[in-house]
Amino acid sequence: MACDRYVAICQPLHYPVIMNPRVCVQMTLASVLSDLVHSGFQTGNTFRLSFCQSNIVHQFFCDLSSLLKLSCTDTLNNEILIFISSVVIAGGCFAFIIMSYIHIFSTVLKFPTRGERRKAFSTCVPYIVVLTIFVSAGAAVYVKPVSSSPTFQDTLSSVFYSIVPPFLNPIICSLRNNWIKEAVKRVMRRKLYSGK
Repeated sequence: MACDRYVAICQPLHYPVIMNPRVCVQMTLASVLSDLVHSGFQTGNTFRLSFCQSNIVHQFFCDLSSLLKLSCTDTLNNEILIFISSVVIAGGCFAFIIMSYIHIFSTVLKFPTRGERRKAFSTCVPYIVVLTIFVSAGAAVYVKPVSSSPTFQDTLSSVFYSIVPPFLNPIICSLRNNWIKEAVKRVMRRKLYSGK
């Protein structure tokens, strides 16, 4: 999304050439393949652990940090690997996104009219908010040591990490559409008038 917004705002005349279907497919494949390699590596390291305690995972889904809590072997190497991969992968992606938004905002501030600046900011700011929620909740789940946190806090962080950003994305994308905006306004007006 950051790359798409960068090209759309900073190089609008080149958008169809740069963001062609082939590039979109390549970016999607790179994302999927890198995730498969990363998750395969983490899963392989988890298979080396022994589990001799309770088999009840205190989460609403089976997360890697939850499995490490159940292991009766030393998980320090796994924790270090999770920390390093989280910092490198998430940190690298976050740095790329931040750099693209710095370029976007520096371009937007050069727009001659206030209306154009407001439209560009209204397109970018919601994505930054969702990204911030996603990265901060993900960091709370994966960057801290496994044994130091209470279970409820882990569950809450996992909920934020896995449910809130995917829930907000369609809402943000839909509210960019004028037809959806008008439909929401009509529903809200009906609710207000029927409630009186």
